[in-house]
Amino acid sequence: MTATTERVPEGARAPASHRTILLASLVGTTVEWYDFFLYATAASLVFPRLFFPAQDEVVGTLLAFGTFAVGFVARPVGGVLFGHVGDRLGRKRTLVATMVLMGVATALIGLLPGVASIGIAAPILLVLLRILQGLAVGGEWGGAVLLATENAPPGRIGRFGSVPQIGLGLGLALGTGVFALLGEVMSRDAFQSYGWRIAFVASVVLVAVGLVIRLRVLETPEFRRLESRGELAKVPVVEVFRTRRHRRGLGLGMLARWAEGASFNTWGVFAISYATATVHLSRVDVLLSVTAGALLMALMVPVAGWLADRYGRRLVFGTGVALFGLTVLPSFFALRSGVTWLAAVVLIFQLGVCYALMTGAEATMFAELFDTGVRYTGMSLVFQGSGVWASGLTPVLLTALLAVAGGSPWAAGGYLAAVAVISLLAVLAMGRWLPAENLTGAADAGPPTTGTIAPAA
Repeated sequence: MTATTERVPEGARAPASHRTILLASLVGTTVEWYDFFLYATAASLVFPRLFFPAQDEVVGTLLAFGTFAVGFVARPVGGVLFGHVGDRLGRKRTLVATMVLMGVATALIGLLPGVASIGIAAPILLVLLRILQGLAVGGEWGGAVLLATENAPPGRIGRFGSVPQIGLGLGLALGTGVFALLGEVMSRDAFQSYGWRIAFVASVVLVAVGLVIRLRVLETPEFRRLESRGELAKVPVVEVFRTRRHRRGLGLGMLARWAEGASFNTWGVFAISYATATVHLSRVDVLLSVTAGALLMALMVPVAGWLADRYGRRLVFGTGVALFGLTVLPSFFALRSGVTWLAAVVLIFQLGVCYALMTGAEATMFAELFDTGVRYTGMSLVFQGSGVWASGLTPVLLTALLAVAGGSPWAAGGYLAAVAVISLLAVLAMGRWLPAENLTGAADAGPPTTGTIAPAA
């Protein structure tokens, strides 16, 4: 098979091994999520005072989380932009571009002066750099998943699709772990002044490592088949909205992902601020608990991928959603108790078990909603489009609901439980429409096609 996207003669370069392909997918997403979640952690601990000083601490936190949400608004734009490039020119080129963009934006945030030095320009520049981060992540996720799934052998697509999701846990663990380490070895004033910047600027080293690995892989077999036959979509986003089956997949996918996005940003973002500022737990203890939960997540995600191959993507994903919905209120009350070990159990369980089941199965589940020619764009729109309300607005909504309820978690927990019900209904509806998982992967011996999803019954 000729790798037309690479423009090299056949035989001039051996295809990358499965190990190299999965490593390229994993390292790239780890770096991207490390950069992205550094901002989330800093929005909880540093940015309110540095960029949004206010007499009311809640107002400063809301403003900081507001800029966090801006990145999620930019993500669907990045999904459409880079999804178009990925569906038209190839997955690999897009993934190189997104990694460079994310690394540059993150390093510049680490060098950005605060409002005390440059005034209103500080938060404005912060927002602009956050938008660049959002654009990069918007294009990264879909390509990393397709790099894995479109190279997967039959029967192992769920496991391959779970590998880039491990990067989410590793990226979060690195981000919170580095902040915890810096907070432990530095005084509070030193950390607030320059310590947090070290974590952002260090991203340049991680990006360089990721690029070296990612440049070694070729384009995916499924994309090369489409390109060789001249069957690439002219305007993928138009094709997604024009086709009824793709529109249905887009809508159900977004609703299904609502619980996943809300879950992560509750326990991986909002809980850090809530546990330290409201419950007054130790910042280092909370960060270490989130780090432990993220590491358990990284271990559990491939298990979820294996279960998804064996029992079905929707069943595994739906189980994670149900566990989240059933345990969210008890978890909030446990966190509110102020008992450190109880808070640690909550964060580790929610991130390492409930969320891991969802994120480990969702990548392949969403990829199977769309034909190969529009898959990058379609699944990016599902993941990034739903991220606006499911992920980006979650810390803001929970902060506001707790304030309105006088600190009681009933309103916030009730909202999250309702979200879980909506997501479960979407998964059930998806199952009625998509009766079997049949993403073909790299070893499909049949003739090239523009789709791998069975038509609706």
